[in-house]
Amino acid sequence: MAIHGKKKEELTMETILNRVSEFTIYSYYMPNKDWELNKVTKSPFCEDKNPSFIIGNKYGHLTHIAFNDSEKRGDCFNFVQQLFGLNSLNDVLEKIDLDLGLGFRGIQKDYGKISSEYKQPEVTKRNTLIQVSVRAFTHEELAYWNSYHQDRSDLKANNIYSIKTLYFNKRKFPLRETDLRFGYFYEGFWKIYRPFANKRSKWMPNNVPITMMDGKEDIKGCDTAFINKSKKDYMVMKKVFPCSCAVQNEGIACFSPENVEYIKSNSKSAILSFDSDITGVKNSQQITELFGFGYCNVPKKYLAEGIKDWADLARIHGLDAVEEVLKDKNIII
Repeated sequence: MAIHGKKKEELTMETILNRVSEFTIYSYYMPNKDWELNKVTKSPFCEDKNPSFIIGNKYGHLTHIAFNDSEKRGDCFNFVQQLFGLNSLNDVLEKIDLDLGLGFRGIQKDYGKISSEYKQPEVTKRNTLIQVSVRAFTHEELAYWNSYHQDRSDLKANNIYSIKTLYFNKRKFPLRETDLRFGYFYEGFWKIYRPFANKRSKWMPNNVPITMMDGKEDIKGCDTAFINKSKKDYMVMKKVFPCSCAVQNEGIACFSPENVEYIKSNSKSAILSFDSDITGVKNSQQITELFGFGYCNVPKKYLAEGIKDWADLARIHGLDAVEEVLKDKNIII
């Protein structure tokens, strides 16, 4: 007998942060609504005469510390646990899910509207120094990009480099000689991409601001702006639909007021495209409803082949398959 219905998405720290940012979680639960990032403020844990608490991004993501109680420190999930005296991480995740209406195990609210109430800061990795020496692309590296219909000139145009040596905070970062490893360079910042590393480390290290975009010049004064969730998808889509751009990931924090204003003022309409899996679709719906964008993901029929984004659709079925989807959606006439 066939079982119908949607597969429930696992409730984890990662899936929560795919829907709301660390900043939104801190802002939602902070009793003192006048706090600012990287500035000492009144503690939520006690009545202090002098400010003794800070939320900052010293380590590349948001953390907090109470100077008068060394046990009150950690990330946004630790913060919720400490503030409410919760016993386990699972209790923390369930509380955030329920309070913000994320819909994992409870009622889903318009959590995009909750995020929009807090002006998302540009969270850069303040004390994260990445230094790179580059090398000529290896045959294996060029073959990898060729499979996505990108050649050496495309890599150069998009500021992608092969990494010879990498230093993270002035300490040599371990790289295996057999690894494919690329550096995406953005105005003084680096995002390192190792496509065959595990999920946790394939994008490490990275000190690129979350609001950095690819292809802003490509959508200037266009009719329709096509917004991708990664540089690779952007590079592939640009071969088919030149008025394309990309954000850093599928999170709402990428869509700063400045980015949204730029997209809307430079295009008559905008189409958002994230992965076609459960998480990608939910993130698409959240952001499109919030900002009034349209959206077009890779058709779900390709999920059975492990294809959920434009880059892999082009790699497996060619650029013609990408073009055909856009024609079916009347994005290309």
